[in-house]
Amino acid sequence: MSQGQDDDRMPDDLEAVLEAADEEEAAERPGRYDAPPLPPLLILAVVGLLCGFAAVALVWLSERSCDRFRDTTNCGALGLPLLVVIIVVTIVLGALALGRLAMPHPKLVPFLGIAFMAAVVLAFLTGHLDSPWILAVVPALTALTFLLANLVARLLERADA
Repeated sequence: MSQGQDDDRMPDDLEAVLEAADEEEAAERPGRYDAPPLPPLLILAVVGLLCGFAAVALVWLSERSCDRFRDTTNCGALGLPLLVVIIVVTIVLGALALGRLAMPHPKLVPFLGIAFMAAVVLAFLTGHLDSPWILAVVPALTALTFLLANLVARLLERADA
């Protein structure tokens, strides 16, 4: 047989060739990790919890910086823009985390989850924001709102179909 005819033949171990091609393709895709599959609701709750901690930390940092530069924790006219920046940063962090973990709707869920959390905090918890237990309440609330946002996103997807 000539060299040209050898290249046209199917390899003897086709499965090994396909597995090698899959490994090469997986190595070319940056940002994906081989890990045991976790339940999606657990991933959403953990990312929501982390976003809640990030929101609390960013609010705390903004209060400390206002206290340092203005000698009061009241940021005045900068309060609303700081709150908007904190919400946007938290949404982006949640979207990056969910996108990295290959979750469905990685941008919609953090947007709705943070919006729901901010609405509940502004409506019911505004008077208690300087209490120490808020450090646990806001992250837990954010985890719950991420789960609720996932439910809303799935319902919207089903309505589109």
